Amino acid sequence: MSDLQTLPAETIPETEQIPQTGEPQVAHIVKVEPGESAAAKVLEARIEGTPLEALCGHIWVPSRDPKQLPVCEQCKEIYEMFKIFNDGLRDTPND
Repeated sequence: MSDLQTLPAETIPETEQIPQTGEPQVAHIVKVEPGESAAAKVLEARIEGTPLEALCGHIWVPSRDPKQLPVCEQCKEIYEMFKIFNDGLRDTPND
């Protein structure tokens, strides 16, 4: 018999995300703080070239009009869940 002990494996999640630089496939819903305007945040990011984070966790630098793309399904599901618990949210995240 062996006296070897099994040590627990430690997993370290990847925390660094690289912003998307190619052509976007879907339009994401921007994560904003209370009182922030998503439209203003997107405009600022487009001008300054700074990355944004979507509700689904995707990070990208906005570069084109998102109205020409389908909305990310994960972002839609998360927004719908927020809408259930927050009466003040609109039916669609236009702002």
